[in-house]
Amino acid sequence: MPEEKDDSTVEETLFDAPPIAEQERMVEALLFASTEPMTVKEMSDRMPHGADPAEALVHLRKRYEGRGVNVRKIGQGWAFRTAADLAFLMRRDQVERRKLSRAAIETLAIIAYHQPVSRAEIEEIRGVSVSKGTVDLLLELDWVKLGRRRMTPGRPITFVTTVAFLDQFGLDSPRDLPGVKELRAAGLLDNRTAIDFDGKETFDDEDDGFAEGQDELFE
Repeated sequence: MPEEKDDSTVEETLFDAPPIAEQERMVEALLFASTEPMTVKEMSDRMPHGADPAEALVHLRKRYEGRGVNVRKIGQGWAFRTAADLAFLMRRDQVERRKLSRAAIETLAIIAYHQPVSRAEIEEIRGVSVSKGTVDLLLELDWVKLGRRRMTPGRPITFVTTVAFLDQFGLDSPRDLPGVKELRAAGLLDNRTAIDFDGKETFDDEDDGFAEGQDELFE
């Protein structure tokens, strides 16, 4: 007795996937219209059956190399972003430039390099208490968000960085965070800040002061 064919299999093979050039145009349209980075799965859900947005992205990224905008991976998603060497064109002159306080910079650095990390752990690393205002500022900037609770007594909440944080600093993932030498070279750390990212950190307690050379954190 001959085997019966699966109707779903027959239906799936009725139409061929669009040509890769057309898929590339579809991905381009999706990224252009999206206000947030899109994952490959989100693109796949919108594209015709059989389309391969991952392959289309390879072609699209190559086509935009050297252009004014590039296709960049941000976390798990993809988006169009201004070429790094042209970022200065997007900046507007401001009468007053805001700066992150030293406490905010240190707290953000600890969260970025130790995530997920609880408030108590942040305070242990810094050696001083963390004010609610400092954490609220980072949450307001959408550079930090609440993570999972620790499975320890009291079940403290943890903090992790966001896709907006990666986007702001041009990172694909937290693994691309610079080392201490790179941070000092960029002016994000000074000699008064002693950091050992493999162990503990000790910071100056200057919650009310502002760190010089941090203008690039607020554009």
